[in-house]
Amino acid sequence: MENGITERLLDSNKKDEENLKSRTWDEVKKLWGIGAPSILARVSSFGILVVTQAYMGHIGEIELASFSLVQAINMRFVDGILYGLGSALPTLCGQAFGARQYHMLGIYLQQSWIILLTISIFLVPVFIFTTPILRLLGEAEELSISAGKLSPWFLPVLFYHLLGLSTQMYLQAQLKIMVVGWISAISFVINIILSWLMVDKLNWGVPGAMGAMTLSICFISISDFIYVFGGWCKDSWKGFSKRAFNELWPVVKLSISSGMMLCFEVWTGALLILLVGYMKNAKVEVSAFSICLNIIAWVYMISMGFSGAACVRVANELGKGDALAAKFSIKVNLSISLTIGVIFSILALVFSETISYAFTSSSEVAKEVSSLSILLASVILLNSFQPVLSGVAIGAGWQSLVANVNLLCLYIIGFPLAIFLGYVIHLQVRGVWMGMICGVAAQTLVLAYITWTTDWDAQVDKTAARLNHWILPPS
Repeated sequence: MENGITERLLDSNKKDEENLKSRTWDEVKKLWGIGAPSILARVSSFGILVVTQAYMGHIGEIELASFSLVQAINMRFVDGILYGLGSALPTLCGQAFGARQYHMLGIYLQQSWIILLTISIFLVPVFIFTTPILRLLGEAEELSISAGKLSPWFLPVLFYHLLGLSTQMYLQAQLKIMVVGWISAISFVINIILSWLMVDKLNWGVPGAMGAMTLSICFISISDFIYVFGGWCKDSWKGFSKRAFNELWPVVKLSISSGMMLCFEVWTGALLILLVGYMKNAKVEVSAFSICLNIIAWVYMISMGFSGAACVRVANELGKGDALAAKFSIKVNLSISLTIGVIFSILALVFSETISYAFTSSSEVAKEVSSLSILLASVILLNSFQPVLSGVAIGAGWQSLVANVNLLCLYIIGFPLAIFLGYVIHLQVRGVWMGMICGVAAQTLVLAYITWTTDWDAQVDKTAARLNHWILPPS
């Protein structure tokens, strides 16, 4: 009899194990199905900036440093606001899609555009008055003047972040991200061809590199709009509607919380560039540091792909009312992201100096990048799973809570430590990075604790209440 009980237990355990493997494999396919096209889109669109920066680096050191300043300060400032405010859209669209309220996705998209267009009016001067802004911040005169000449070229990127990214979030929430990936990949190829033609063949220098970037970015936005307006989203896009102004205030409040959450994350890079810019030999330090940030950003694009996948999966499952599926998806996603982070951390340790020559011809800058390889690998490892936790927060609608976490960890812990270690202890760039690594580590631990201890059944109830309050009947 005992043998029979043992056999039944073994059979039961075997079935549970097979069921777990099957569920894990299904979840992996879902995550990669969302994450891979999202990674392709992010890597390609960011690759346009990187290709442009690489051309600027080969044109001259001052051109590379000024481009890096505009990208790291102006664009990060604007990016944090627009991308942050737009990040309410994945929460709303993802949960509505999970609840099969497809008509609400188009309304949410229009509400997001109304909010972003209003805010953008106040952001254009950031690109017009770059030189006096950088002077006010204490940057070197030569860098300030050069950056001021470059910054108006970034206005098309503002347009892309204003409307293009929100459109991509709208498509991702309804699992139509593949088309976004292909459009971005095509634009990346276009950028390489145009940069080669305008800079290498026609010798147009800085205008050629920036013009190629502008045309490539515009191609992405126009193509996304054609896909949405052309009838490929007939269930969710019913045309422009006055109903977008109904219940706009709750969306504004969620957008503000999202904006604060992501601004605190995105602006840290700009603040680090500012700190490095005050150091001796600022031209080399800024160039090397910006190259490290770009290497991090390449890997970060992969993590952001899984962040988007986490947001969509959590939002969809909460919209469906399945708390267990949401929890399981988070565990699988974190496992994949951590594995990828370990691999890229090792690669950064081995090839950091070699990679830097893609951005600069200066051996001095390349050696400085190599000396930062351990810190570079540490940031890559932390950034492999921190964005996934942020994606979970967006999918669940925790933006306000996470905004407070980011403020505490990055600005009350990380930033003061960076100033202390960099300037008081005189560790220079390494001290600045070490301080911010401590802040990001604290942020990651707090977000992990919040995610682990959350009552997901209660989150399902909150999602249902939000949907019942905000959803409008189909017109």
